[in-house]
Amino acid sequence: MPLALITGASGGIGLELAKVFARDGFDLVLVARTGGALERIADEIQVQFGRKAQVIAEDLSAPEAIERIVAAVPKVDVLVNNAGFGHLGFFHEIDAAKQINSIDLNVTALTALTRLYLPAMVARGSGRILNVASTAAFQAGPLMTVYYATKAYVLAFTEGIAEELNGTGVTATALCPGPVITGFQARAGLIGTKLTSSPMVMTAVEVAEYGYRATMAGKVIAIPGFGNKLVAWSTRFAPRVLTRKIARSLQERK
Repeated sequence: MPLALITGASGGIGLELAKVFARDGFDLVLVARTGGALERIADEIQVQFGRKAQVIAEDLSAPEAIERIVAAVPKVDVLVNNAGFGHLGFFHEIDAAKQINSIDLNVTALTALTRLYLPAMVARGSGRILNVASTAAFQAGPLMTVYYATKAYVLAFTEGIAEELNGTGVTATALCPGPVITGFQARAGLIGTKLTSSPMVMTAVEVAEYGYRATMAGKVIAIPGFGNKLVAWSTRFAPRVLTRKIARSLQERK
């Protein structure tokens, strides 16, 4: 059976992606910090879809965690780098350790897992990488500066390797959702901002379905929702001073 490894699988988009992959015949490796929640999800997937789900409880921001994951699961058919978080506030006021930790998770862990799993995919001529970025990747994001910068990295990184992989049978997809109400917003402190009350808010189920289809089709950049597509691509033509002011206004509380 094909095997999909999904990080950040204990809730939100990661959880819904796990369900979609299981529904379509994939066995799973579920990775997150919260082992108890993952065990419950694994049991539910077994009952609902009849698929095996291995649980790995690791903090991906710790470098040794990546090595343990790859040692435990040396081969996957699909790698889903979904884990990530950010913080709302002024860069110079947010705890420095928390911001470095978010870079370790959003950028370093994603890059390391991709680097370690990709060679075997290329060697056998099949495999898919799904990196969860954001519409935040298309502009600077005052009041969530580090988060936006990490997602810009994810998008550029995914586009780069996607082009390198042309003709290999392996694909790389950057899923770039707009606002989605999940545990991420509560952790980041976004609840009550203009962004989370935007008419472009989508459900994790909708985003996961779109991301799965785009991944299996080998699409490089996948932006769910017409409004989100419009916002993302409009940043190519709008002055950057304008896009960053709009981004700041959306992160401010109503």
